[in-house]
Amino acid sequence: MNSFGLTLTALCCIVVVLGGLPFSSDAQLDPSFYKNTCPKVHSIVREVIRNVSKTDPRMLASLVRLHFHDCFVLGCDASVLLNKSDTIVTEQEAFPNINSLRGLDVVNRIKTAVEKECPDIVSCADILALSAQISSILADGPNWKVPLGRRDGLTANQSLANTALPAPFHPLETLKKKFSDQGLDTTDLVALSGAHTFGRSHCSLFVDRLYNFSSTGKPDPTLNTTYLQELRKICPNGGSTNNLANFDPTTPDKFDKNYYSNLQGKKGLLQSDQELFSTSGADTISIVNKFSADKNAFFESFETAIIKMGKIGVITGNQGEIRKHCNFVNKEFAKLGLITKASVESEEGMSSSF
Repeated sequence: MNSFGLTLTALCCIVVVLGGLPFSSDAQLDPSFYKNTCPKVHSIVREVIRNVSKTDPRMLASLVRLHFHDCFVLGCDASVLLNKSDTIVTEQEAFPNINSLRGLDVVNRIKTAVEKECPDIVSCADILALSAQISSILADGPNWKVPLGRRDGLTANQSLANTALPAPFHPLETLKKKFSDQGLDTTDLVALSGAHTFGRSHCSLFVDRLYNFSSTGKPDPTLNTTYLQELRKICPNGGSTNNLANFDPTTPDKFDKNYYSNLQGKKGLLQSDQELFSTSGADTISIVNKFSADKNAFFESFETAIIKMGKIGVITGNQGEIRKHCNFVNKEFAKLGLITKASVESEEGMSSSF
């Protein structure tokens, strides 16, 4: 997960796959799937993430984002984790992901620990889903029972990653269409966008809003003028677009409902954020107001939406495989003959619309 006007280096953080994929209503997922085969999986995932977050609190947002990016393409099958190989065109080099994905090494640490406890049992796709839930909890956010039993896919799709995701400069109707195509409704859109209550974004995603919105030579009129000046200090005109800004300037590492009060105050960092509140006559406005006033309503809707999203396009039963290493399908991994380190990650930028 560069600028709003001309580049596409980062697209969305919480969208799902093309309409042709199943919405997984028939998927046999169960929160107690590993009750007998790997009963310690939750505690193992939590321990690794908790330790990492002590020195890198931003990782919590990164892992939530990574789960979203997995489900964007080919369903929630860990395709985003696959490295480039003779048979794989990696999604990690797609516009929404290149130089922005974080957490790949953390997922590999979790996988190593899980494999030691219960080898060949837990999929990388389920590790991503659990990591998102546990990261939310550690950031004081919502908690949900994660349906488990996903299998890992055998391929990736970079071109789909490049085309299937809404961009941070899309208008509301485009955002709604992208979500509805995947079985997600308007409430899901507003709730899942609330993941931007923590994390960071590269200046590249919103710098046009500060100086040259829609090629007008002026800032975005929906942007709070005081907030505009604060952002200009972080992202000077002509300066580095790799600088990072908090999605939420008040509680940047906490999963709370401030995202919605920020929108009410015209302090949505990305255009696609502010569209939810500043689009005249939009039905999303009342939802933003509801979530701003009632944290429980937001959390409940987020839980419903992320569970729904986490079931899109999943493979179960005898489909796919349980990868031995999350960055390689098992056939490729067997050819390597040894454990290969995950590709080196870039600095986290939360460079995505969702």
